[in-house]
Amino acid sequence: MKTVQVNIVTPDGPVYDSEVAMVIAKTVSGEIGVLPGHIPLVAPLDISAIKIKEADGSNNVVAVSGGFIEVRPEKISILAPAAEVAETIDIARAKAAKKRAEERLQSKSDDIDFKRAELALKRAINRINVHEGNI
Repeated sequence: MKTVQVNIVTPDGPVYDSEVAMVIAKTVSGEIGVLPGHIPLVAPLDISAIKIKEADGSNNVVAVSGGFIEVRPEKISILAPAAEVAETIDIARAKAAKKRAEERLQSKSDDIDFKRAELALKRAINRINVHEGNI
């Protein structure tokens, strides 16, 4: 089976590095599937889950908070402001972040940045869904 090297990197360092059979990512303009030998591509990512099919047939999921995907025939690089493998997500922290964001959005205060609260809510929901396998 052909494979492609995948690296997922954040400002804090590498999160994922492996040879894989396929990557599915949600870009801002839609979902893409990338196989070994794919044509070169650069695209901005949405807050979403990166689905990875390992060379042995198993699956992995990584939650990303936006960023970019760069595809070359032999390598896929994902640069994200934050990324977490499903097993490492602190679910209690993610649920607390979701609750805080929902409270901010329901607040009638004029000093609330609603766009920022919406993005925080979207990131928290993404992390919860990836951890619980609801993708």
